[in-house]
Amino acid sequence: MGNVTTAIPTPHITARLGEFAPTVLMPGDPLRSRYVAEHFLDDPVLVNNVRGVQGYTGTFQGKPVSVMASGMGMPSIGIYSYELFNFYGVEQIIRIGSAGACSDKVQLRDVVFGMGACTNSHFGDQFDLGGGTFAPIADYDLLSRAVKIAEELHIPHAVGNLFSSDTFYDAREGLFQKYQAMGILAVEMEAAALYYNAAKAGKKALAICTISDRPLHDEYLSAEDRQNSFEDMMKIALRLA
Repeated sequence: MGNVTTAIPTPHITARLGEFAPTVLMPGDPLRSRYVAEHFLDDPVLVNNVRGVQGYTGTFQGKPVSVMASGMGMPSIGIYSYELFNFYGVEQIIRIGSAGACSDKVQLRDVVFGMGACTNSHFGDQFDLGGGTFAPIADYDLLSRAVKIAEELHIPHAVGNLFSSDTFYDAREGLFQKYQAMGILAVEMEAAALYYNAAKAGKKALAICTISDRPLHDEYLSAEDRQNSFEDMMKIALRLA
């Protein structure tokens, strides 16, 4: 990885130390990162654009907040969350992403809070826990406050297990039904790695996802609907930050 400097602490982020706020909101899509910065933050400044992964720092209601994309999948969010936690002194990362519903308890546009993140990934093997397993879970303080904010804003929401999958196109049939039988609320691709890294670093993390599709019912939001619907999730995350 080369030598770490105070000017450029990592190979993937060119921001200087102190240019990220203690709280970072993390959508998967770089364009959503820019959308949050331009529509919700005061005086946003672009602090990173390596590989087009846009990161901004501004203020919300007078408090510093950063937003930076994670890219897709656990390897990608694993890199960015690790570097933010361990090189930039970030204290909490709030994922704001999309998810596909498994449970009939959630509808299109509902917000889901990931209390835990089951996974088929081997990301956690690196921690060498003697053959045991580790349950990646959210920070309770962030989770409980997020639920309270959603209730105050009258935003439909659910709390429960996510499934962080390494595969978007999976050749095995009937997986959604199996996840549904285990009480999984929704499938996404990042939360487990974020929770692992937060636990190892002694930091806080929470995954907040908007239901963008219900594959078992052949229901899908359009691109425009996604952008408009995701604002509920963004409002919760910003108030939480």
